[in-house]
Amino acid sequence: MLVLPAELTSAQAQPCLNMLLKAARAESSDEVLVDATALVKFDSSALAVLLECRRQGFHDGKTLAVQGLAPRLRELAELYGVSALLPEPKLALSA
Repeated sequence: MLVLPAELTSAQAQPCLNMLLKAARAESSDEVLVDATALVKFDSSALAVLLECRRQGFHDGKTLAVQGLAPRLRELAELYGVSALLPEPKLALSA
């Protein structure tokens, strides 16, 4: 699982993206899960980072799911028309 930092603005975007891409490539699963619960200070750069992770993951044959996305950031994604590109993880069904 990849974890977003507490702050992700344009100042942190490139280093954060580099870290996330490296970690995503190391994931053995076909679905890369991103935990955004710690993210409290952000701007639209956070969306750009997540979308680039999704794009690179797609290139590597992986999907991306985001859990704990702050309501304000989810609203921003909806405003930009990209919310469907950042789905929440599928819940595993228990037997």
